[in-house]
Amino acid sequence: MIGEHTAYDRFARSAAEHGYDVTALEVGEDRLSYGELRDLAERLAAHLVAHAGGTAPRRIGLLAGRSVTAYAGYLAALRLGATVVPLNPEHPQARTGQIANAAELDVVVADPSADGTDPGVPVTRIGPGELEVLAKEPAPDLPALPAGPDDVAYLIYTSGSTGAPKGVPILHRNIARYLDRFAGRYGIGPGSRLSQTFELTFDGSVHDLFVAWQDGGTLVVPARGQLLSPARTVANLRLTHWFSVPSLITFASRLGTLGPGSMPTLRWSIFGGEALPLEAAREWKAAAPASRIEVLYGPTELTISCTSYELPADPADWPQTPNGTAPIGTIHRDLDFVLLDEDGSPGDSGELCVRGDLRFPGYQDPGNNPGRFLTPDQEPFTGGELTDRHWYRTGDRVAVQDGVLVHLGRVDHQVKVRGHRIELGEVEAVLRRQPGVREAVVLALPTEDGEPELHAAVTGAGLGSDTLYAGLTGQLPPYMLPRRISVLDSLPLNTNGKIDRRALGAALTRTG
Repeated sequence: MIGEHTAYDRFARSAAEHGYDVTALEVGEDRLSYGELRDLAERLAAHLVAHAGGTAPRRIGLLAGRSVTAYAGYLAALRLGATVVPLNPEHPQARTGQIANAAELDVVVADPSADGTDPGVPVTRIGPGELEVLAKEPAPDLPALPAGPDDVAYLIYTSGSTGAPKGVPILHRNIARYLDRFAGRYGIGPGSRLSQTFELTFDGSVHDLFVAWQDGGTLVVPARGQLLSPARTVANLRLTHWFSVPSLITFASRLGTLGPGSMPTLRWSIFGGEALPLEAAREWKAAAPASRIEVLYGPTELTISCTSYELPADPADWPQTPNGTAPIGTIHRDLDFVLLDEDGSPGDSGELCVRGDLRFPGYQDPGNNPGRFLTPDQEPFTGGELTDRHWYRTGDRVAVQDGVLVHLGRVDHQVKVRGHRIELGEVEAVLRRQPGVREAVVLALPTEDGEPELHAAVTGAGLGSDTLYAGLTGQLPPYMLPRRISVLDSLPLNTNGKIDRRALGAALTRTG
């Protein structure tokens, strides 16, 4: 797509082609055509310039979710050539303020529902009334889109092992190349109805938005409560394309709503963010027999996904893997990868390291780069300037099986819980800052249905679980809160004098 260097370019082309005849966005009772959404985004962009005193903001926070404000605000920021920094209205104010400060935000666009949150920077609150006023204003005279391929499109903050979130900047050229790979793949066009299950702070949302909008599909936004019953949501919203974390299959199964043939409208079902158990995929396939099923894998640092795998149409032909999960597939074209064992030697299994046009340019704070990259010669990167030839270390253990990649786990202490990426070290760091805590260990332990949940163990004087929870709640988002905090006299040690996480996990499981 020559000349379309940004995600906004893709949306603008669809808006020019489909105008006011094709629906671009459905949020509850709100329906906006491509032309209406473009006009609203441009008027909101002009409002942000005026709010900033006549100068286009450089970085715009988006404290909104599942509302017209959220999606128009996202497009407005991109239309100005600004960097979008999604913020979650449900996260603690302390964390939101921490991210706003680290991102050096110029302004925050917020839903009225986030009225109690003060991010510490100027806020413009845009609700239905303000949107109605904006929609009636004259078309603004905005300059040509100022962003170039090497400008930052969005900045997402992920869990950091040091106790502070890490900023991951994704360039316009990264997302443009990603969208090139998926243009036309899913048969999207007018009449296609794509789910938007991910929060904007989760980079899978970028796939939802722009894979839909670059090809003329309708982005359909379920209410948060609807996500717990995917089959009913698919049926009620007449969805043709679904993308979510696999754990939503578990929710649907528990509710007993995932009956055979219950999702006849689905043509594509895509899962990412965590491993897809093959048994769960079979249940989903029975409920959506006309749907093709694909797995996407990739950390935020590699622009949403770097591998894909489509399961064969007949479940009888599905592969068997060591851990019972679907393969993550093959690497996207034009990307290089290598699997390195513990000694740093290439082979058919080991840590997955990737480079290519989807790799981000390095963390917002360069201090986070050492340890996460390898030099072009596959030596540890200790600092200095990063080039496109450096390898990104995903931290994922992967093996080649029958020509495709299979995910086997992690080489570090990062985990996925319901699709959310969590550095256990960040939760531990916040626990250690609580009064009286001497030691803190956080583990991800499996539940009866196989889904992981966090358990914490601490030592110290005068500690109580309720007090510790209160301290964590003010600093961590809900998905990072341990289900249980155990106060122990001491932590088990191995023969080397280190904390024995395996023995601790067994003890916590027995007493759970």
